[in-house]
Amino acid sequence: MNSDGGALAGDPVIEAEGLVKEFQGGDGGIIRVLDGVSMTVRRGEMVAIVGSSGAGKSTLLHVLGALERPSAGRIRLTGQAVEGMGEEQLDALRNRTVGFVFQFHHLLREFSAVENVMMPLRVAGETVPRARERAMALLERVGLSSRVHHRPSALSGGEQQRTAVARALAAHPAVLLADEPSGNLDRYNAEALHDLFAELARDQQLGLVVVTHNQSLAARADRALSLEGGQLVVSDVHEGG
Repeated sequence: MNSDGGALAGDPVIEAEGLVKEFQGGDGGIIRVLDGVSMTVRRGEMVAIVGSSGAGKSTLLHVLGALERPSAGRIRLTGQAVEGMGEEQLDALRNRTVGFVFQFHHLLREFSAVENVMMPLRVAGETVPRARERAMALLERVGLSSRVHHRPSALSGGEQQRTAVARALAAHPAVLLADEPSGNLDRYNAEALHDLFAELARDQQLGLVVVTHNQSLAARADRALSLEGGQLVVSDVHEGG
């Protein structure tokens, strides 16, 4: 099994080799959630990760995005080795390289859509005019140009999640990691979000990794991998059409 996607022309943005992640169980024993995971994700590619609940998919996503450190193994993000980095270096690499989208949008309810999208840019030291210009362009890109001044409570579930996607893209990341992004959406809004992900991977030349139980989204990915027994295997999700 080859989970590297070697036929694609884009440069690698995630290179993971032999990832192991262990946790201490309640009985004092060791639980190995990831057991030697290796994969490469390239620019312009969407990779879906499927598997049963509790298989460790979210853990893998967190390790790939440098939110958690692996117990063993190596990761390179846009060619930069993660192992050995201090927390400050790691935070800086993650903030400029990786965007995250989760099942829950985590928008700040007291701020408008444009203010939410501006937030990571302002935290990074960008000026208000430039942050606003970038945020407005992203909200237009995700189809929300008429909703930029609405607060999350005035947005539909699909609009909230598209705002979260725009926020994740604010800092021009090379990698977008999405954890069950359409899990709380109805079918119509889920399909619209899936369309957006496919377009972003292609048009923005992102490396996109999405953890999902949604077979429609997984089937639209360039590759679908299943996490089973702590290891990645090629999924047959595309075979059903």
